[in-house]
Amino acid sequence: MNRPLIGLTTAVRHDSPGIMSAGTRKTYIQAVLDAGGLPVLVPDAPEDVLRAVFARLDGVLLPGGVDIDPAEFGETPHPLLGKVDRERDHLELTLCRWALAEDKPLLGICRGIQALNVAAGGTLYQDIPAQYPTSVTHSTTGEERGFLAHDVLIERGTRLAALLGADPLPSNSWHHQAVKDVGRGLIVTAQAGDGIVEAMEAPGLRFAVAVQFHPEDLYETSERMRRLFAGFVEACRR
Repeated sequence: MNRPLIGLTTAVRHDSPGIMSAGTRKTYIQAVLDAGGLPVLVPDAPEDVLRAVFARLDGVLLPGGVDIDPAEFGETPHPLLGKVDRERDHLELTLCRWALAEDKPLLGICRGIQALNVAAGGTLYQDIPAQYPTSVTHSTTGEERGFLAHDVLIERGTRLAALLGADPLPSNSWHHQAVKDVGRGLIVTAQAGDGIVEAMEAPGLRFAVAVQFHPEDLYETSERMRRLFAGFVEACRR
């Protein structure tokens, strides 16, 4: 089987004084493997190195993670802004912009949808409870990763609907930031019941899809979530 090479962006972790590692959660890696892809971890690097890596990739996956620095979308930090990672911002926004410009398949998950939106010139709610009061629970800290927090309402006629169907999708939810102003060339393809954006895509491109929920924690038990990874890997293979 032809396994397309898929780059997963990484975060730096301080393991102990003077010792750092770069990686991502294994569930993302396993989801790509199980869907038929060949995952490779991509750290932040000088632009010429990133260009060389990007040229070899068949697709890019942006995993979840910490908040995006609001300086990247022209805002000052909200008091409830969480931890940010400027190196990862540089890595992911750079790869996003290249992927959009060159029509290389891209899948964003949680932070990944936020990175895609910012890369396209959009903005974010820095903290949903403070800036978008709602009764829907979006941050389910303390629950299991597979806890189904609410339904996602998918727009008919979209790439996401073609992959997952248009029926309401039970999803998990682990975020306090969210898409506010939609970036150029992107459309909203799913929302929570309160209107918070749950998925976006770039029409006309081979595959530029991002979701706010975490399919990597649900795909083993949800055939619909498996279809998301399968569709992404197939687009990378083509």
